[in-house]
Amino acid sequence: MAVMPVVEAGLSSAYGAAAAWRRAWYARDPSRRRRLTRPVISIGNLRIGGTGKTPIVDYIARLLLKRGERPAVLTRGYGRRVVRDGVMVVSDGTAVLADLDLAGDEPLMLARALSGVPILVGADRYLSGCLAERRFGATVHLLDDGFQHLELARDVDLLLVSEDDLQDRPLPAGRLREGLAAAAAADAALITAGYDTAAERLGRAFGVAPVFRVTRSIGAPRRIVGARDTVVVPTASRVFVVTGIARPDRFVADVSSAGWDISGIMEFRDHHRFGARDVKRIAAASRAAGSAIVLTTEKDAVRLAVCELGDLPIAAVPLVVGVEPPDVFGDWLLERLRTNPQSPRSSAEAPLKRRPAEAIRNPQSAIR
Repeated sequence: MAVMPVVEAGLSSAYGAAAAWRRAWYARDPSRRRRLTRPVISIGNLRIGGTGKTPIVDYIARLLLKRGERPAVLTRGYGRRVVRDGVMVVSDGTAVLADLDLAGDEPLMLARALSGVPILVGADRYLSGCLAERRFGATVHLLDDGFQHLELARDVDLLLVSEDDLQDRPLPAGRLREGLAAAAAADAALITAGYDTAAERLGRAFGVAPVFRVTRSIGAPRRIVGARDTVVVPTASRVFVVTGIARPDRFVADVSSAGWDISGIMEFRDHHRFGARDVKRIAAASRAAGSAIVLTTEKDAVRLAVCELGDLPIAAVPLVVGVEPPDVFGDWLLERLRTNPQSPRSSAEAPLKRRPAEAIRNPQSAIR
């Protein structure tokens, strides 16, 4: 065996052991975690990037709204160029209050998509949750990418997994943030790929139950600036695909399955900040490939929208996710919140009435 794989394997074992020790340290004494007044649903994964957490956050937020709750999304806002102390209110549920530099691409994407759901960004998710409860009357929190954020207590831990995870290893030899044994801490597994096999193996190996299946499809392309109207792209049209995400292969497969003829692909790193030079490259490559339009992801669209696009024909293709069985999942989730013995809210308690908004000097940033 070469020296480098041996070193990587050793580092991977050490990384996994450190992550396991950290999780065990919090588990031994629950008081080490800070608890918000309202219940917390964590959505996370074992793997670094590319599992579709943000679309699932969107889906669950809409589900909770339909069930009469007032959810708030608490997220770190990875990739922000301007990081301020305290909490940044990206959206108050009615208007987007922060730009790409202040929010980061995924929070801004959620803010543009979700009406009636405050989106708060900050390293201290407890502080964000306190503000969401006091200012917006949140009745439940969605902790985005929260499986490893052990500092904050949660009432439901949802873990997104795929069959690929079962063959992976912790960093740096693999792409896992923790060893597979950490999956046992989840309250439910959401299988994003390889459903039948992964569900069976996870259930048998780790006792993760229940297990739900994540479905994915794509919606109609939409303009990425202005009113974001739907764009008609006929089947078999030649399209040029541009991505700056962790798993571009999935998006490419989605576009291909829709019946469009992919004439070219240009990939950038995850969270890439597009500039004028990139737009020129994309336009030139698209023309050379004979494409009728450039298609990109909604996550990339929020970063491309700040560029001068000129007459470049470009549209974002939304990812539409679901959790099956949908009614069973929704009922289970709400029942879990009501019956969790550690939840601050009893099964008979209805959502709180909205409290008066606090006087905050800067509506875009609070609790500095």
